[in-house]
Amino acid sequence: MDFLLENIITGLSIGSILLLIALGLAIIYGTMGVINMAHGEFVMLGAYATWAMNAFLGVGFLASLIVVFLGVACLGYLVERGVIRFLYRRPLDTILATWGVGVMLQQIVRLIAGGELRYVEMPPALSGTVSVLGITVSGYRVFVFLFVLALFAATWYLMYRTAFGTKLRAVVQNREIASCFGINSSRIYSLTFAYGAGLAGLAGALVAPLKSVSPEMGTTYVVDAFFVVVLGGVQSIFGTVASAFVLGEATGMLAFLWNDTIAKALVLLGIMILIRFRPQGLFTSKARR
Repeated sequence: MDFLLENIITGLSIGSILLLIALGLAIIYGTMGVINMAHGEFVMLGAYATWAMNAFLGVGFLASLIVVFLGVACLGYLVERGVIRFLYRRPLDTILATWGVGVMLQQIVRLIAGGELRYVEMPPALSGTVSVLGITVSGYRVFVFLFVLALFAATWYLMYRTAFGTKLRAVVQNREIASCFGINSSRIYSLTFAYGAGLAGLAGALVAPLKSVSPEMGTTYVVDAFFVVVLGGVQSIFGTVASAFVLGEATGMLAFLWNDTIAKALVLLGIMILIRFRPQGLFTSKARR
């Protein structure tokens, strides 16, 4: 029983980090249809911003989260207005453009902060351990898990219980008819992309105390994020949650039985097989068009 509980808790921890990284991508990809290859670089910028504010300005970790979200969201807004807005319905061009943006962001960070690894100190209040059902768990990982759940609840409320969310879903279903009702689809898309980028920045800030910070750190994260989004169903936020925790539990269990490399390979093989027979993902959201 202790073995089972320990692996479930480990899987929840891995799943919460996957969800944290994939949530912003799910919004951008699922609602706007934009394959944002720069999503990993937004994660990286959030991590570097957290490190810089702590190292040079003395800003505490928790206080920096708000600044990181707003800063990366503003950058995402500029990227959408300056590049992506001209490439809708041109998926190949969007992939190339966002990939180019990601490469430029990596090089800019490398020139400013250098290529060596950086480290973010874990908040002292969260550096201890807590007991969950008799299993000792890192206090910071429990904080990340609860923070991700709160973030998901806020995102769901924004998408399904606010005027902005109603307008966004109207634009997704039929942009032309939505425009006839006075909805500024261009502004809605810009704000949506900014929100998704801000979530990616938050993901980087929260991952920074767990992983070393480097200009290339976002590359692996964006691959895992796409796995989560595609497996869960492109337009289903709840599917993203379910797939993140399914992949987290599977990765944690397989890594315990073998090692991290074999676990990743087997999880990837399972995803490929599932998508072969169910290309729409685990969950799909049906909408009348």
